[in-house]
Amino acid sequence: MTQRVALVTGAMGGLGTAICQELVKAGHKVVAAYHPEFDNKDQWLKEMSAAGYKDFVCVAGDVSALADCQRMVAEAEAACGPVDILVNNAGITRDRMFAKMEKDGWDAVINTNLTSLFNMTKQVSARMAERGWGRIINISSVNGVKGQAGQTNYSAAKAGVIGFTKALAAELAAKGVTVNAIAPGYVATKMVMAIKPEILQTIIDGVPMKRLAKPEEIGFACAFLANDLSGFTTGATLNINGGLYYQ
Repeated sequence: MTQRVALVTGAMGGLGTAICQELVKAGHKVVAAYHPEFDNKDQWLKEMSAAGYKDFVCVAGDVSALADCQRMVAEAEAACGPVDILVNNAGITRDRMFAKMEKDGWDAVINTNLTSLFNMTKQVSARMAERGWGRIINISSVNGVKGQAGQTNYSAAKAGVIGFTKALAAELAAKGVTVNAIAPGYVATKMVMAIKPEILQTIIDGVPMKRLAKPEEIGFACAFLANDLSGFTTGATLNINGGLYYQ
């Protein structure tokens, strides 16, 4: 298999880590992009190395800032060569009922979860098209598909991710570049597992499969969409939610 260069944003969170690992398993060179305020990069790299995942290239920047995205991609390509696979995974929440939501909470989520797709994808999509091969994978959410009370900002951003995916897929379909979205349900990351047990159980009870997704299940989906044999799949939203919601 041809080794590709994959750039993953939000790479050092629970979901991002699993995505990075599965892309390495698939034989790709992975660039891990993380926010400058993440102060455990060295510990993350140590943990990855201990688990057998070595030789990550790391780039730091704020995906909501266009200049940072330009710099991160430039650093990634200087170290590894052209980016073939982009996984737009970085995201945040600022949950609040709309009546009490402040503008800064709205802006932060829209900028990090949606505007970041413009900022990052703009740096690589045209060159992917010129080379005739590329994979753009955008992480949405089940709550972007069905909506969720207390998450008007997050649901709007993640729904926007799906719209962005469909439109860009249409633009790049003839260029050998696929654009797809993954909409996970509740995933058993460290952050989710830290929820109070009684609340977590209520969440699990609401999932028809009666469990959370494993992070590696989402990572595997990214590796699948990045594969050469996924070249006829574009503009799709892969719902991985244990039957929680059917589109």
